[in-house]
Amino acid sequence: MMAPQLYIHAFNISAVENRRLCINGTPWIWHLLEECVENAWEYWSVVIGLISIVCFLFAALPQLYVAYQNGKVDQALSLGFLLCWIGGDLTNFIGCYLTNQLSIQIVTAIFYVNMDIIMLSQFVYYKLKNQKMTKCSMHLKNFCVTWVLICITLCAILPSQLLLRNQFHSILLEAGKDPLGMIKLSGFVCGYISCVFYLGSRFPQLYKNFQRQSTEGTSYLLFALAMMGNWTYGLSLVLKVPAAKSLRNLYLLHHLPWLIGSFGVLFLDIFITAQFIIYRKQNKRRFSLVAVEVKPLLVDEEDSQNI
Repeated sequence: MMAPQLYIHAFNISAVENRRLCINGTPWIWHLLEECVENAWEYWSVVIGLISIVCFLFAALPQLYVAYQNGKVDQALSLGFLLCWIGGDLTNFIGCYLTNQLSIQIVTAIFYVNMDIIMLSQFVYYKLKNQKMTKCSMHLKNFCVTWVLICITLCAILPSQLLLRNQFHSILLEAGKDPLGMIKLSGFVCGYISCVFYLGSRFPQLYKNFQRQSTEGTSYLLFALAMMGNWTYGLSLVLKVPAAKSLRNLYLLHHLPWLIGSFGVLFLDIFITAQFIIYRKQNKRRFSLVAVEVKPLLVDEEDSQNI
């Protein structure tokens, strides 16, 4: 998942640090994201960016349901895919926190990490269960339920705590103190690291599908929503490219890791989509051949019984 947290103020001074009057801006965007949007391009960039967040928020749910339904997630998903995915989201969260991103960005980043841990826990649970390690599986199941309850509690508490943190940080800035200093650069570094994780996550899954010659047990909606999220995320970045050439080059340089990550993962997900189409067609052909072979045998059995 190419999480869209750091793109709004990546590497630049955040809106929390640069509190200025937004007279001609869109009120709801200013109050929600503390970003002053004064033209149509910027407005649609924010709206499309929020759509990408929604896509990523719900991307994991179809896979969790399919895994619960068939219990074959350990055979369908690659462990490398899950570990790289959680690595990307963790790096993204660290970058958000260290560069003092907005509360909504940090909360969604935490939500992504929580969903990743739930998916990874589900993977391990069914891995142990399918290996007949029932006792360990039950402990892990209880852990997953407890973790979900903790996540719900965190989502209820964190927004107020982050708001207090941002207010404290603003007071320090007004006093002429910058508590972050050179650590602002960590957002840019984390962007490249998360980019590597997100791109690297697809290769183990591509190999896993190729090895099995099947995508059974995997929800295509997981990748479809990720594709939509990455496409809208990349588009939201492109829409905000400044008109001035000097500013445009600086903007593209500062957002390069997120652009590479979003469009790169989108490109790789096209190959995963192709695997879904090809392998499902192959499975249908195999099923048809088996049906053709079984039908004469059933007819012969009926004839022999009639005789």
